[in-house]
Amino acid sequence: MKLGTIEWAGQAVPVCFAAQGILDLRAALPAGSAAATTLLDLIAGGRAVALGQRVQQMAAAGELAPLPADGVKPLAPIPRTARNVFCLGRNYADHIQEDNVSRDKQTPPPEYPQFFTKPSSAIVGDGAAIRYDERVTRRLDYEVELAVVIGTGGRDINAADALKHVLGYTIVNDVTARDLQRRHDQWFKGKGLDTFCPMGPWIVTADEIADPHALRLALSVNGEPRQDASTGDMIFRIPQIIESLSAGLTLEPGDVIATGTPSGVGYAMNPRRFLAAGDVVECYVQGIGRLTNTVQAA
Repeated sequence: MKLGTIEWAGQAVPVCFAAQGILDLRAALPAGSAAATTLLDLIAGGRAVALGQRVQQMAAAGELAPLPADGVKPLAPIPRTARNVFCLGRNYADHIQEDNVSRDKQTPPPEYPQFFTKPSSAIVGDGAAIRYDERVTRRLDYEVELAVVIGTGGRDINAADALKHVLGYTIVNDVTARDLQRRHDQWFKGKGLDTFCPMGPWIVTADEIADPHALRLALSVNGEPRQDASTGDMIFRIPQIIESLSAGLTLEPGDVIATGTPSGVGYAMNPRRFLAAGDVVECYVQGIGRLTNTVQAA
């Protein structure tokens, strides 16, 4: 099942993308409770999947018409997470190696997951612009990542039980200002600017992803392949990530965890190749789809 959010008639509407079309999840809610309901509300209430199943049944029975496609604007599946987006750095060995070569260093792989966050204000959806302000950065880069969406919260989650807490998966482009990243000697500022967290196009529920560590992920710029790898190459897999992150820290429904990027980023190329205004960046994750955004000058 594909769950997401669209803008329709001036509202952010939680939807299910189904064979019948785009279905408003609120149609299956009791009368009077739907007006301000978001997908995050439904995830937090444990109702998102059940409502998706119900609206598909209603559409199949002719009881619910899909939303008109020509009046729909895609948004990120969770346009504003309740907390920062959790992210992993240095979770693919080949990315660590290309970073070492580009900086003439020999940094070993991490012993434990390396976490940072991106503010929820950085989130944008499929088709939205990535804002490029040359007064702030001159080294704009991309990173395709598989992202995990938590469905059932918890603290001190064991790796053996971790996938039971996963609602589904989406795509994140961990857009980065490399010069800010180096200047401030940490990851938050250079990765937290407005529009620096494209996400989407939807959440694919966990039941449709047989093995999240057997997915191809790729990225192209203006149609030119840049990144191409498998999620099986992660150093820390999703159960380990959730176990480590939730140790003493309660994960909440709707939390998003981006799991790191493989090699092929612009700053590690020779010569370095950063993004420019007008560039079209397409992220792909097998089983989920494509997330496409265009770089736009401020």
